[in-house]
Amino acid sequence: MIKYLFYFTLVTFFFISCGTTRKSMNKVAIAPNPVLVKIETDSGTMIAQLYDQTPLHKDNFLKLVKEHFYDGLLFHRVIKNFMIQGGDPDSRNAKPGALLGEGGLKYSIPAEFDTALFHKKGALAMVRESDETNPQKASSSTQFYIVEGRPVTDAQMDQWETRFKIKIPENHRAIYRTIGGAPFLDMNYTVFGQVIKGLDVIDKIANAPKDANDRPLHDIKMKISVIK
Repeated sequence: MIKYLFYFTLVTFFFISCGTTRKSMNKVAIAPNPVLVKIETDSGTMIAQLYDQTPLHKDNFLKLVKEHFYDGLLFHRVIKNFMIQGGDPDSRNAKPGALLGEGGLKYSIPAEFDTALFHKKGALAMVRESDETNPQKASSSTQFYIVEGRPVTDAQMDQWETRFKIKIPENHRAIYRTIGGAPFLDMNYTVFGQVIKGLDVIDKIANAPKDANDRPLHDIKMKISVIK
């Protein structure tokens, strides 16, 4: 089984709903003098800002980027209307059809949850092991995901608030109802950045043909560099 898992039992339930995205809501506020990274892929280029509110995750990611750790790795797991995942070092030069998702460096990153940072479309966050083996919700050292998501209803968000003991404030709900995202991951996985350009690239990668393990049939490689 893949080591780093999401709540798969929710995926089908989560994406039964549908909605219309309003472009006016699809703007992302950029912090003054943010740290920006460029994520180049075979499917296009994304620009993401990294959050100062999550310094451990930000510094770890920047260190790996500057070491060119991610260059040549794959987006090895994609789920339409949910997310795209990459950063497994075992994916470099992986054979076609190989099961990926177990790789990483020999450390984890303490969770850095911030109620202002949430899983709207384009959110950049780290994957982690399950609660059973990782009750502190510490993040993977290298593997990350980018949310594609889909608009959801208030009724669904009400259910997730109860089930996961989270609170989804109205300003977040407004975005989840329109742009979409993955609300049930809030305060369970650390969000440390946001794609501010190239949201269509997320859609393209998430919709790529894939095998039974959600690995794209044609490799989608990444190259990440610091812009400033």
